[in-house]
Amino acid sequence: MVSRRFNPVEQCACEGRSRQAVAADLDSTLLLSRSAFPYYLLIALEAGGPLRAAAVLLSVPLVYLTYVAMSEPLAVRALLYVAVAGFRAADVEAAARSVLPRFYAGDVHPEGWRVFRSFGRRCVVTASPRVMVEPFAKAFLGADVVIGTELEVSEDGVLVGEHKRRAVEREFGDAVPDVGMGDRESDFNFMSVCKEAYIVTRQKYRAVPREQLRSRAVLHDGHLARRLLRPTATSTLLTFLCVPLGFALALLRARLHLLLPPRAASCACKLTGVKLVVRGHPPPPPRKGRPGVLFVCNHRTAPDPVALGRKVSCFTDSGPRFPRLVSLVRATVAPSGRVREADAARLLEFGDVVIFPEGATCREPFLLRFGALFAELTDRVVPLAINARESMFHGSTARGDRSMDPYFFFMNPRPTYEVTFLNQLPRELTCGGDQGRVANYV
Repeated sequence: MVSRRFNPVEQCACEGRSRQAVAADLDSTLLLSRSAFPYYLLIALEAGGPLRAAAVLLSVPLVYLTYVAMSEPLAVRALLYVAVAGFRAADVEAAARSVLPRFYAGDVHPEGWRVFRSFGRRCVVTASPRVMVEPFAKAFLGADVVIGTELEVSEDGVLVGEHKRRAVEREFGDAVPDVGMGDRESDFNFMSVCKEAYIVTRQKYRAVPREQLRSRAVLHDGHLARRLLRPTATSTLLTFLCVPLGFALALLRARLHLLLPPRAASCACKLTGVKLVVRGHPPPPPRKGRPGVLFVCNHRTAPDPVALGRKVSCFTDSGPRFPRLVSLVRATVAPSGRVREADAARLLEFGDVVIFPEGATCREPFLLRFGALFAELTDRVVPLAINARESMFHGSTARGDRSMDPYFFFMNPRPTYEVTFLNQLPRELTCGGDQGRVANYV
């Protein structure tokens, strides 16, 4: 076989490479997975929606047949067309920056990473679109340049085989890379122009821990939960088969919240699989002569207010964030994102009010910076901590239409809300105190 010309990557020495250059393939070299299909599927789902993702899934047999019977460039071109045709490059790049890094980071090949990070100049050569790979490769792998297929694919635009070699020669000129790494025959052309070349063999390795990469995925977008890892064709097919049942279950849970009193709705949702864990001591419900309290909460998912198990109103900065089909929450739009004291006082006369000082949902294990305006609204402030656990779908997204976010949360088989009621703040730490100090305290 041609691969016998190259030594396995395990034999590559890493000492004294800081002034040298390396060119490496991505799939099955810097990543454990041999196929880029999961990442095309993620882009199709997050940039184009479920219908585009279903089209990518249905194209798998044809793409595989093309790969085996005809050529790799034609198969890549077909998959690329089905996945991203008609999208703006900016939409693909936005999805690549916000969604793909979390999945790429859990798939890094330990031997490929060991060699790649030891070089001073690092180049990634891939058949995948450059806009898909570049955000992750530069931020997490420390790549200096990414040579990949451009979205406007020309006659020889798919980077496989001879085209990879030409692209590497254009990038490096006479100063060819010191080391080249690949895993398949289509990589051998560019590997052959390098001073040394190593092949990544098919051995079982565990992915590199995320904390060992150059960066960490702090903020993560997208509806697919991290527990699904990479969405393979099999797992995606099973997920799509479960979607009709999951959506029907989400509608049932939403209608229960709408039709039943809060306490009865909480019990009914438990019967449908929604787990609600309440800690602390909730304040007594409002009654005549005793106005409601202002719940100051972190923001995990779109239907967070329904987790309180009581009738509340909420402030939002953009239209009907909580569709009536999903919750009993009365939403008041705050012009320019600023909550007015008169609006808060009016709502508190009717009952409890919930406000999210973070201003946006955050699914990571930390808080975004709290806005301090809530501190001037009332002296009846109760901090509230909310945590949401999802197994398949996230109930929040930062891009596009967010009206479906509550449905995605309720489509999980066993969604869980953990609600912790903290002690009501003393008056000197509410409207009687410094706003910034109050926000930092909460």
